[in-house]
Amino acid sequence: MTTLAVTGHINLTEGSVPLVRAALDDLLEQYAGDGDLVGVSCIAEGSDSLFAQAVLAAGGRLTVVVPSRDYRRNRVKPDHAALFDHLVEAAGEVLVLPCETAGRPAYAAANAVLVERADRLVAVWDGRPPTGWGGGTADTVLEARAAGVPVDVVWPDGAARRGRAPRRSGHGGGGSALTGRAGRGR
Repeated sequence: MTTLAVTGHINLTEGSVPLVRAALDDLLEQYAGDGDLVGVSCIAEGSDSLFAQAVLAAGGRLTVVVPSRDYRRNRVKPDHAALFDHLVEAAGEVLVLPCETAGRPAYAAANAVLVERADRLVAVWDGRPPTGWGGGTADTVLEARAAGVPVDVVWPDGAARRGRAPRRSGHGGGGSALTGRAGRGR
């Protein structure tokens, strides 16, 4: 059994969504063949939900980690609610963390669960360093690397985040992130 967890940006541009989904499908193909693929995701809008959909499409089992008791009510936007609910229903396991309210501490706790459960971490990540607030994509990548969990960076050519200037060559999360193929390594 291979357990892949995901961390990634929620604010992908509309044009990035099919690029990221295709890159995730390509990455998961190598793990889907044995029939024992497990994907662990917080199913937030953007990268987390794309990964969860790709895991299910590949025939894998989905484990959902909900960061807090109020997450669905207070953090899931109306345009994401139907997909969020569908993924919860499709999951083989749903783990709701004991945090009462969503926020950086709850997200950091959820990310720690992802790293703890993962054989590998898939990071839909533009390579930017941590913001210093905690609980973000870059924080989770650093946490995984510190724990010795291999990280596959997925940031295909043309991917971008809303409200962020695109990264230029030489500034990504790893050389492979700039080639449009999933990177493998720590």
